Amino acid sequence: RTELGLKEIMSSGGAEDDIPQAERKTVTDFCYLLDKSKQLFNGLRDLPQYGQKQWQSYFGRTFDVYTKLWKFQQQHRQVLDNRYGLKRWQIGEIASKIGQLYYHYYLRTSETSYLNEAFSFYSAIRQRSYYSQVNKEDRPELVVKKLRYYARFIVVCLLLNKMDVVKDLVKELSDEIEDYTHRFNTEDQVEWNLVLQEVAAFIEADPVMVLNDDNTIVITSNRLSETGAPLLEQGMIVGQLALADALIIGNCNNQVKFSELTIDMFRMLQALEREPMNLASQMNKPGMQESTEKPARRENPHKYLLYKPTFSQLYTFLAASFKELPANSVLLIYLSATGVFPSGRSDSEGPYDFGGVLTNSNRDIINGDAIHKRNQSYKEMHCLHPGDLYPFTRKPLFIIVDSSNSVAYKNFTNLFGQPLVCLLSPTAYPKALQDQSQRGSLFTLFLNNPLMAFLFVSGLSSMRRGLWEKCQDYLRKINRDIAQLLTHSRSIDQSFLQFFGDEFLRLLLTRFIFCSATMRMHKIFRETRNYPESYPQLPRDETVENPHLQKHILELASILDVRNVFLENTLDDY
Repeated sequence: RTELGLKEIMSSGGAEDDIPQAERKTVTDFCYLLDKSKQLFNGLRDLPQYGQKQWQSYFGRTFDVYTKLWKFQQQHRQVLDNRYGLKRWQIGEIASKIGQLYYHYYLRTSETSYLNEAFSFYSAIRQRSYYSQVNKEDRPELVVKKLRYYARFIVVCLLLNKMDVVKDLVKELSDEIEDYTHRFNTEDQVEWNLVLQEVAAFIEADPVMVLNDDNTIVITSNRLSETGAPLLEQGMIVGQLALADALIIGNCNNQVKFSELTIDMFRMLQALEREPMNLASQMNKPGMQESTEKPARRENPHKYLLYKPTFSQLYTFLAASFKELPANSVLLIYLSATGVFPSGRSDSEGPYDFGGVLTNSNRDIINGDAIHKRNQSYKEMHCLHPGDLYPFTRKPLFIIVDSSNSVAYKNFTNLFGQPLVCLLSPTAYPKALQDQSQRGSLFTLFLNNPLMAFLFVSGLSSMRRGLWEKCQDYLRKINRDIAQLLTHSRSIDQSFLQFFGDEFLRLLLTRFIFCSATMRMHKIFRETRNYPESYPQLPRDETVENPHLQKHILELASILDVRNVFLENTLDDY
């Protein structure tokens, strides 16, 4: 619709000569900006997905053009309506692209404030009904734009925990899909219905509901708040390392997912973010705030979200993170994936002899698989083995493995003397505990929302807000005590303490110990494989089986009236 279309656009409004020069220039400028913006936006796809610096200037240019385009259509709406025939859905498209830009900026920076910006643009589209006329046009591709807008808006609302908005959007999307398939008899009906099913399952994934007095559901956030991590008290000797980068990997068969986020990935990414701040600056270009406005607090660690990556994708992102890791910083690897067990018998016990976790197999390696089946002495190819991570232990590494073969990572060796910790999930859960695995792993739930996980293993499925808040306060006290146990321990491996100076890692470590202690005291968790483990091992008597901590857990159980679920005299049972 640029130069060639310009004459047609103009002439449709009357004789070409009648159009004032200024108005003609307005339309030409608008067409130029619109073209330029589309060109830059499409170019975003070609930017490398990894590496933190190459993309920033390109994003900046794209934001510049969209800012100009947005302001331009606001200032010249009248002329563009009359001379260009600007439709409301076209304004919606521009706003939707700006929302997408902010969302992708969030994905690349992990700065949650940009989610709020994406939300405000997506909201404006809905409030101003920019897409309402689309259904009157006989163009299915326009309706698909509208449906995609809804799907993107839902992802942003999920990440901001705006569950009430999500429910409204799902209802609207459902009506839109019905209307779309009814009118156009299209082939993508099944796909759109799957989108609805996925988001419905995602919303239902939490095993416990917190209720207000009027029975509405309380939305709980699990990002790091000011009071979240236990404070370091005077005299605690801990390292100065900071968590700078994280890889969050999801490759579980049949786990609830929406977009390219499994529920485990979704929970873990929130455990590595602070509560978002509102950016007052509307349409300010990201990263361009005046230094005086910079928030005083530390930024979120940067992270990559990898859904079902192949081995080579995973290794590429891992190498990029490793390369860019600043001095005195930690790389965190979170693996939520199906276990891969060794197929043959092995006489040795090396880092490739215990299997590991699943990586996605690309179709093109089928020959490799065929050889593999014939010869049992080969190792599993589509698998991240503990040995695959050895090269990256040259820098401080914090690993979390949530898998049915997490124990493969217990056989780690710290080759380079750098801080290294692996937190490993149970490999099986008691049969008596209803199977929740499709709705996310219990271990990851403990790391993200320990109180909800505690209620679930105690057999509770709903709770009043007042009691929830009372328990949260008590849990904060438990976390403070766990922090003291760790830092006062005489026999703990130094790696734990070197990571303990970072707020996010401190919270993960204290939650891990709470999780482990809870499971060890629970009456139905009786097998060793029901308990989390760690490399290096924690001194049990000083941490996960400490009598002082056990007393606290019984106290929390008493507040909830579920003390009968736990063993009273655990110390005698070992």
